[in-house]
Amino acid sequence: MLTLHHLNNSRSQRILWLLEELQVPYEIKTYQRDTKTMLAPPALKDVHPLGKSPLITDAGQLLAESGAIIQYLCEQYGPQWIPEKGTQDYLQYHYWLHFAEGSLMPPMLLKLVMDKIRSNPMPFFIRPVAKGIASKVMQAFVSPNIQNNLNFIEHSLVERQWLAGSRPSGADVQMSFPLEAALARGLVPEYHTNIRRYVERIHARPAYQRALKAGGDYAYAG
Repeated sequence: MLTLHHLNNSRSQRILWLLEELQVPYEIKTYQRDTKTMLAPPALKDVHPLGKSPLITDAGQLLAESGAIIQYLCEQYGPQWIPEKGTQDYLQYHYWLHFAEGSLMPPMLLKLVMDKIRSNPMPFFIRPVAKGIASKVMQAFVSPNIQNNLNFIEHSLVERQWLAGSRPSGADVQMSFPLEAALARGLVPEYHTNIRRYVERIHARPAYQRALKAGGDYAYAG
């Protein structure tokens, strides 16, 4: 049976959602983050050397990385979640599948790092320099890139409910986590109503709600 190695409050929640959509029989092995460091437990390294989630095992194979897992699951169990080859929707599917982690997540992660630098205790003689550098990086690079990405997504959703066609696809599964995280961290402006409605549509799906029950507490669900 397919097994999902699920870490709380992580990208593996979107894999749970997809599994519920595809109605694939699976079992779940749950791992909890360290409450102080928020890092994954060492037990995940027993499954994969990088010790990260999501991971799935299926038919004797171990797969890592959300995009690769989503592509595999859709190809094996839900081809209807991949638009028809040769269409514009198919190109958009692949674009958003890679955009989520290639373009959207990096500046959001950089913001977390810069915020840590500005808020963590440090020697008083270093503090002004460190905070000054972090603030300049945020102002010159991180914040503009986050806003530019969100503006682009907002515009892309002007006349569509889903990112790669008239029905949800694996690309929407991949994009769910960074947009949920962006909303939870207050990065999405109120006037980005298309993004907000898009995430609401995801959350309203019965399979998504089943995934929440299966995976336990999830900080980005609302």
